[in-house]
Amino acid sequence: MWIFSSISNGVIRTVKFWKGVLIIWLFSLLLVSAFAFPLKGSLKSGLGNSMITERLSQGIDAETLVDLGAGMKSLFSSFAAGFFFLLILGFLMNTFLAGGLFSSLRGEPQRFSASKFFRSSAENFWPFLIISLVIICLIIFQALIIIIIPVSMVIGSESVTEPEIFNSLIITCSISAFVMLILLLVADYARAWQVAKPGPACFKAIGFGFKETFSTFFSSFSLMLMVVIIQLLFVWLVFELLPDWRPSTGGGILLLFLVSQLFFIIKIMLRTLRYASVTSLMQQRFMTDIILTP
Repeated sequence: MWIFSSISNGVIRTVKFWKGVLIIWLFSLLLVSAFAFPLKGSLKSGLGNSMITERLSQGIDAETLVDLGAGMKSLFSSFAAGFFFLLILGFLMNTFLAGGLFSSLRGEPQRFSASKFFRSSAENFWPFLIISLVIICLIIFQALIIIIIPVSMVIGSESVTEPEIFNSLIITCSISAFVMLILLLVADYARAWQVAKPGPACFKAIGFGFKETFSTFFSSFSLMLMVVIIQLLFVWLVFELLPDWRPSTGGGILLLFLVSQLFFIIKIMLRTLRYASVTSLMQQRFMTDIILTP
């Protein structure tokens, strides 16, 4: 069956791509560190080694945050600006690295080449950027049409009850999640097609993504659903384990950092598995079409 063979091929290609996973992890770590260290310095300079920092180390204390007054407003504005900049830079970085990722996952697993990875990242950056922006706009548009407008109309009704609002949220969010998975499939197929074609052809790639998604809807959607469920289960596991872990020693803090980075590497590998599985499914379909065509 195409679905399971695509996932098994995706696993093999992901394991072979372990050096690329480490490159993506290193770039992500450097990006987050560039934001985290200045923020930590601002907190230390703004709060100092006072009882306030001692109380915050025990968790979020609303009374303490209120007592910070103008200092808290300044820190919050700096955090918001830095976080927005981090999101934009992270989006551009992931778009850049995705070009090398899809290119490395195409075809049979082979020896990883860092130079080829970065060359493919540069070649595919602008087409991948346009594909990503188009898909993001479509995701926002469908959320507006499916969730925000209907739920706002329900809330605006005079005779509405809380269970009705809750039910409308459940229904609309479920439909929106279904549409979002389709759009993610379109994006993955578009990027997989783009790296196989020389030169920028992003809009043709998006058209191919829609065509391929709906012409192989059952197998494609089933594969995407399985991989996304695995990713969600992993996220649930991380949130079950890490929040209650509060080390009090230097060794414990180091161990927490190492474990959190291991989880982040696994997260990158699961995303790579999704890309590799979709690419493998597309290639199997093309090979079958070639064999069946007289």
